[in-house]
Amino acid sequence: MTTPDEEITGYGGLPKTGPGNSMSSSSSTSSSGSASGSSSASHSSPAEDAKAKARQVAEEAKTQGKSQLEGYRETAADEIERVAQGAKAAAEELKGDDRLGLSGYVSDVAEVGRLVGGDRKAAIVLYCNGPFCGKSKRLAEELLAAGYSNVRRYQLGIPVWRALGGVTEIEPEGLAYVLGGDSTAVVIDAREPDAYKAGTITGARSIPRSGVLDGKDVGEVKRAKDDGRLPMEDHNTRLIVVGSSVEEARHVARALAREAFHNVSYFPGPFEQARAAVKGVHARVRQP
Repeated sequence: MTTPDEEITGYGGLPKTGPGNSMSSSSSTSSSGSASGSSSASHSSPAEDAKAKARQVAEEAKTQGKSQLEGYRETAADEIERVAQGAKAAAEELKGDDRLGLSGYVSDVAEVGRLVGGDRKAAIVLYCNGPFCGKSKRLAEELLAAGYSNVRRYQLGIPVWRALGGVTEIEPEGLAYVLGGDSTAVVIDAREPDAYKAGTITGARSIPRSGVLDGKDVGEVKRAKDDGRLPMEDHNTRLIVVGSSVEEARHVARALAREAFHNVSYFPGPFEQARAAVKGVHARVRQP
């Protein structure tokens, strides 16, 4: 297998020349020690001259090829990033009149760049909508072409992740979107009862963290299954857990996932941040 340097320069394994080696023919002069004081010179053969010249040309080509390769990489990455930024701007303009949903496909590289602050060495894991979804593969190739060097794919996708008991985070924008549009979603408030009674998100149901025990069908989760706080008629119902802290919300979310609820997410921030995210949103979530 050839390296990029070999492909560009054609450097075929000729020996490198060190800093002390001469690239031109060399000659040495020695005194004969005779009374006449005459000297004699020994010259390299034409074949040796040709080999030395070939080595010099190969070394120069290799050095130049490396420089050009790095330049091409940087230029290509910058050009792709520029095109991605332009595509993102076009996508924003498309959103108002995008019947085919094209705007969702042209801004992904630029959006990833925004999320990682332009760091092309950042660790990135892509996932999609199941094992047969091709978008994560396409985006991975686009990111590599744009110069990102640490890109991985979870090809099983989010459905398998959830089926295996995994939970996900939901961002403020996602929380507002769900509460404003999904009438089947259920919001779980993991704070203690006094905090819940003092005020919560519209439609939220109380399952306090302190009552959530390790194991299955125990504690507050068991009671919530029995009294209707949890949607036993459909385990694919979207459940969103909020709490006073991310640790509180995540603990309850994981407990619900162990009860075979396959669509559980939690808000990765304090409760007040979650409430601020949905301020002014007309909640359509299922009422308790």
